[in-house]
Amino acid sequence: MVLEEHIAIWHQARIEDLTSNSRKSTYTQGSFMRDRQQSPLSDTQPNEESLIIEAERTPEQLEMANKIPFNFETCFQGRMGMYGELQRVADYLDAHEGWFCRCAKPMKAEPLGENGYILTIGRFGSFGYEVEPKMGVVLLPSQEGVYLMHSVPVPDYTPPGYDIDYQASMTLLEVPTEEIDWAVASKQRAKIAQFPSLVTQVEWQLQLRVTVNFPKFIYKLPPSLIQNTGDRLLAQIVRQISPRLTYKVQSDFHRSLNLPLPPKQSRKLEG
Repeated sequence: MVLEEHIAIWHQARIEDLTSNSRKSTYTQGSFMRDRQQSPLSDTQPNEESLIIEAERTPEQLEMANKIPFNFETCFQGRMGMYGELQRVADYLDAHEGWFCRCAKPMKAEPLGENGYILTIGRFGSFGYEVEPKMGVVLLPSQEGVYLMHSVPVPDYTPPGYDIDYQASMTLLEVPTEEIDWAVASKQRAKIAQFPSLVTQVEWQLQLRVTVNFPKFIYKLPPSLIQNTGDRLLAQIVRQISPRLTYKVQSDFHRSLNLPLPPKQSRKLEG
């Protein structure tokens, strides 16, 4: 089966899941966390065994530790407001080849096929171990008002000890300007004759899981410390990248239409 057929089947399955639940993502934080693969080394609760350093472990324990990867994961949801009717915003998002690479900076973004991109995210690490993640992502066209994004393998590239699973959904909601507090305040301050009568709320949520096979020296540390540090670092990466990308996309859209930029209150990130 070719890649396009795999993507089409996956996309239809996700649409059915989303629409069967009033178009809300089935990946809630609770269910996502319950789906985690648990292992002796991914237990986040400190115990006596987790505090054993390498010198006190048996050869069998060390051999097992050096083979079991860690799973780090985080979930976020957010929103940004765009002045204008829903179809105008949808047309802009659909033409992502015109804004994605530009707005992704300082990340490096390269086109991948018709709807995909290769992202080099930057260098991150802890405990003396660093990695420069690279991932492929596909932005699928809207179906039934839902946009889906997910990770795909990068051609001719083998990640050095890590694997990224990224899933995201995005919906558009058209709302009269008078029903949004920040939009009303902006309209009162605006110095333009024709202020947009509609605002399109872009609401999204994402789930990110990273599996890492660490070098042996990392396993000298308590597993709970590694797990908690990795989960926290992953969340920090999202908190660093997502608001910056949101702001750039929002700015790019309004600049292209010669509209004022919505205030900071129009952008929201929760996780």
